[in-house]
Amino acid sequence: MSQDLAATLTNPSMLIALFVAIAVFATLYTIAIPFFERGDLNKRMKAVSTEREQIRARERARMNAEPGKASLRAQNNRPVRQIVERFNLRKALVDDNTVNKLRAAGFRSENALNTFLAARFLLPFLFFALAAFWVFGLDGLAERGMPMRVLAVIGIAYIGFYAPNIYISNRIGKRQHSIKRAWPDALDLMLICVESGISIEAAMRRVSEELGEQSPALAEEMVLTTAELSFLPDRRAALENLATRTQLELVRSVTQALIQADRYGTPVAQALRVLAQEGRDERMNEAEKKAAALPPKLTVPMILFFLPVLIAVILGPAGIQVADRF
Repeated sequence: MSQDLAATLTNPSMLIALFVAIAVFATLYTIAIPFFERGDLNKRMKAVSTEREQIRARERARMNAEPGKASLRAQNNRPVRQIVERFNLRKALVDDNTVNKLRAAGFRSENALNTFLAARFLLPFLFFALAAFWVFGLDGLAERGMPMRVLAVIGIAYIGFYAPNIYISNRIGKRQHSIKRAWPDALDLMLICVESGISIEAAMRRVSEELGEQSPALAEEMVLTTAELSFLPDRRAALENLATRTQLELVRSVTQALIQADRYGTPVAQALRVLAQEGRDERMNEAEKKAAALPPKLTVPMILFFLPVLIAVILGPAGIQVADRF
């Protein structure tokens, strides 16, 4: 029975049919999901407001010299937190940049860090078990030798260890791309607000409302920065936290300009105008680079897909006539 099941699952025709079914389902899902997708801007803003309440509670606890971390920690997922504390995963897997990466990916809670550490600890064992079942239980890679099969199992388990890092890196890339596209427009709106006499806090709040649909990630960061400017004792720390969470140089340059303007009393409008122009120029340069890289990328698809069809259309009738003649 197990041999028949293994033969069925490793049959090339069965695998091809399965991959074709997955590809068709993924295509239909990609086409249909935009019609059923609902905007999650309200959900994101609610999460940021929860973060603002946590900042308020933490600052009140600090000012009153009372331990306020117990209530915040109680909101964590207890089983995940127990795994992290039992195996001391913070000391083994957390470095100075781990928390910053999670914040750049949009995960700012303590529970997110515990979940990330638990995933890095448990996924290698899960991947190892699945790989061992496929290689030794279903006779996968049967044509390979035993050392190669063992190496494949270990390699899949190693991929499981870095799978959470890959996921976090993809989330960071998507959020940074969204912020970079909307950042020049955000600076223009902030410039208009500042020149009209509005403070930086109110300008950021207004920008988050206007750009919520275009870039929810930027709206989150703006709202969170507004909350930190209201509750943190040092405005410089709030602006530096914005640069740390986004991990973008163009955002860091703006925060440094705002810090210098707040310290030395220099005009903010001129700095925002120059930085907004630089952001638009950089966005245009990136678009030009992508347009210049398009012809080399189209060369291989044209050779593989267009030229054979073109040759068949041109030479097909001639080949048919030659076949009829002879």
